[in-house]
Amino acid sequence: MMARTQITLEPETHRRARRRASDLGVSLAEYLRRLVRKDLGGREEKQADVSCLFDLGQSSGSNVAKNKDRMIAEAIWADLELGKRR
Repeated sequence: MMARTQITLEPETHRRARRRASDLGVSLAEYLRRLVRKDLGGREEKQADVSCLFDLGQSSGSNVAKNKDRMIAEAIWADLELGKRR
């Protein structure tokens, strides 16, 4: 559960913080929560490790670029079939 907190900022600081939050695509409150969490050494925002999505080694004969539509269709179909069995 979160605790509500009120702070007072100088107008220029407030303007800059709102702009930074907007640039990041988050609310001012979320931006401030992240800053506090980072300063206190809390859990960091996890960065996605793209290496888990893409195998940059041997392709083993797979051609995702060529076969992506078929592969996506098969995955969706398998998911739909699994949903019917539940």
